[in-house]
Amino acid sequence: MGCVSDKRWESFPQMLSSGLSLQESEDGGEDKMKSIQFPFEKVFPVYAMGFSKPDTDSVANSGYDPIWDAVREEAKLEAEKEPILSSFLYASILAHDCLEQALGFVLANRLQNPTLLATQLMDIFCDVMMHDRGIKRSIRLDVQAFIDRDPACLSYSSALLYLKGYHSLQSYRVAHALWKQGRKVLALALQSRISEVFGVDIHPAAKIGDGILLDHGTGVVIGETAVVGNRVSLMHGVTLGGTGKEIGDRHPKVSDGALLGACVTILGNIKIGEGAMIAAGSLVLKHVPPHSMVAGTPAQVIGSIDEQDPSLTMKHDATKEFFKYVATSLREGRSISGTITFALSSSLYVW
Repeated sequence: MGCVSDKRWESFPQMLSSGLSLQESEDGGEDKMKSIQFPFEKVFPVYAMGFSKPDTDSVANSGYDPIWDAVREEAKLEAEKEPILSSFLYASILAHDCLEQALGFVLANRLQNPTLLATQLMDIFCDVMMHDRGIKRSIRLDVQAFIDRDPACLSYSSALLYLKGYHSLQSYRVAHALWKQGRKVLALALQSRISEVFGVDIHPAAKIGDGILLDHGTGVVIGETAVVGNRVSLMHGVTLGGTGKEIGDRHPKVSDGALLGACVTILGNIKIGEGAMIAAGSLVLKHVPPHSMVAGTPAQVIGSIDEQDPSLTMKHDATKEFFKYVATSLREGRSISGTITFALSSSLYVW
């Protein structure tokens, strides 16, 4: 996925101009403009849903990058609507030739400090992202995940410019690449800055898949040997941690399509099955079966999930399933002390 020159993306804005132009006639122009909605969801494949993934080889060869085209077009429109942001939008997006360069610029300016200069960081970010095909794919799958699953994400450009969950995730990806190259000191320095600036602490050795939603991001902690699969959604305050001072493989393994609610804590080298949903506030200490719903402290299975990937539908209100679990437990005389109060609160606390 090389950089896209101005000539390569000119045809795309022309295609959109009839539906997105801000130059409306004076006669009712404002109302007319507000009613115009370009169907981005029909133009761009829903990469992060798992049904259609970008063909990275064809994109790299052709130079056609629909997400980057959308980012640039959105930046142009926003600059016209908010002239005060025009310099910011030009410097962050319009001055660059591709998504990797723009993202490197944004991250470098967010993470800079007096001893880690923005120019140095941008060189590092751009060098890694421009030469790593996996990261090129991941940054696009991730931004599509934010568009598809976060109703507060207004556009591709807003995710690129403003969402710290996206910023921290892509910064981690660069740190992870550096870690694999043996540049561990630099990777750890980046981890420290990411934690300090974004409030997200992801060890650079952790392994995280594609199409990830790190919603809000605040308070997320992911340990050194943790593994997160593809199409996983993590709300704020999620911890994938160890259980003590043991060394070696000691952190959770989260399978594809799992949904982890707000303030979920998962401890130890345990597996969260594919398509599982962990209700907000739960403390998970043992393996979770695939396509199951768990809640409480310690968490217990309270139901099953019909969707293949609950992370895509983002339906994580476990209230109904919890009450079914309580009723069944009472009928069978099982002890549920210590679970009722906390599980009830975690079922309701989803945002």
